[in-house]
Amino acid sequence: MQSDCKILWNKCLEIIRDILPEEQFNTWFRPIIPYSFNEKKEFRILVPSNFFGEYIEANFQNLLMPVVQRVMGPEVSLIYRVATYGDVTDEGAMMDCHPEPAVKSAPVRTSVPGLFDQRAPQDWNSYLNPKYSFENYFEGESNKLVRSASEAIAQNPGKTAFNPMFIFGASGVGKTHLCHAIGNRIQQLHPGKKVLYVSAHLFSTQFTDAVRKNNVNDFLYFYQGVDVLLLDDVQEFIGKDKTQNTFFHIFNHLHMLNKQLVLTSDKPPVELQGMEERLFTRLKWGLTAELSRPDLDLRKKILKNKMTHDGIVIPDDVFNFIANNVTENVRDLEGILVSLMANSLVNNKEIDMSLTKRVVSLSVRLEKKQISVQSIQETVCKYFNLELSAIQTNSRKREIVQARQITMYLAKKYTDCSFSHIGKIVGKKDHATVLHACKTIKDQIDTNKSFRTSVEEIESLLKS
Repeated sequence: MQSDCKILWNKCLEIIRDILPEEQFNTWFRPIIPYSFNEKKEFRILVPSNFFGEYIEANFQNLLMPVVQRVMGPEVSLIYRVATYGDVTDEGAMMDCHPEPAVKSAPVRTSVPGLFDQRAPQDWNSYLNPKYSFENYFEGESNKLVRSASEAIAQNPGKTAFNPMFIFGASGVGKTHLCHAIGNRIQQLHPGKKVLYVSAHLFSTQFTDAVRKNNVNDFLYFYQGVDVLLLDDVQEFIGKDKTQNTFFHIFNHLHMLNKQLVLTSDKPPVELQGMEERLFTRLKWGLTAELSRPDLDLRKKILKNKMTHDGIVIPDDVFNFIANNVTENVRDLEGILVSLMANSLVNNKEIDMSLTKRVVSLSVRLEKKQISVQSIQETVCKYFNLELSAIQTNSRKREIVQARQITMYLAKKYTDCSFSHIGKIVGKKDHATVLHACKTIKDQIDTNKSFRTSVEEIESLLKS
């Protein structure tokens, strides 16, 4: 039985090896050991740690399950178990210890079967990930407003001024986490409500499928029966006029009945070029809020939580180095820890500063992190041949205003300083002035090629 199990797993590995880069394959699939494959179509595998199994689930499930089902049949389920001492002999044979499974993964589906079937509340599937909650969504200056509004929504869905709530921000800053946290809290406080999390891409796919099968009415009826709709990555609707039109009617129906809508995007509504005007205006009805990159204190909170969860211990200097240099988003922070853990596990090496610098250097430009507001001011003034004191004045001369605004924009981009702090340093301006300057420069970068080239040249000088 064990030999058959190994043969099946080796067939899976042959397919996976052709798909993944060698380093990823060796790191995440070679350590896995096949355990058993029983009459219930349950294929059990041993993984080195809980962290290892969770990482496979999060990052390779959409690859692993289709391969396993291709080799072993479409009804197979995959069960992970953390290997313990005595599970494996020196020859690699499995001991007959019949461990309890740690995680059981249902077969991956490319669509949502029976999506439009009417179900009792207790049978409703919200497609929420229970691991995302407010408890592990840490608060900082970059997310304080959005988190507070989200908790208010969870307390009274559909009954606050934040309906809809439109959250925008770069990839990896926590938009999806927040959607799931809202949904999970609502299910705890209001178990009778039908909460649904769906990506805009899946919504579009379902709509296309409904059109093909001539059951658009069922599609509309299903979505109009939702109490809380959490729609992720709404920018995916751009260029899909029929999908936008259908969502427009669903939006109107839900909003009229005081049902809660939460939408996320990688850009603010004003930048969603190609979105239908009437839908575009509705996206701005409630609260529009930005999730910025995490500040230093927030990055430290996230790192500490991730380390505690995964059982990772690292020296203080390594911890501070990561927190100070990996600044763009939460996903990068977690990815660095995962890479450190994997390197340490595979190479049987302690996590030290040398390893950390090598891993971090593959993900971020370390030299960029040394840039200060002062160095930005000096570089901008030198580029425009201005005295350093010029941008500290209240002069309204065009070249001085432009230099001042570029300084503020680059200070926000390359430092952890708040808008208020940047304003104090650059001309003793207020928060609103800096915010306006950043938007003005970004708009000019997006629309003026010559101006964009000038800003890029200044950035190159900053990094040199």
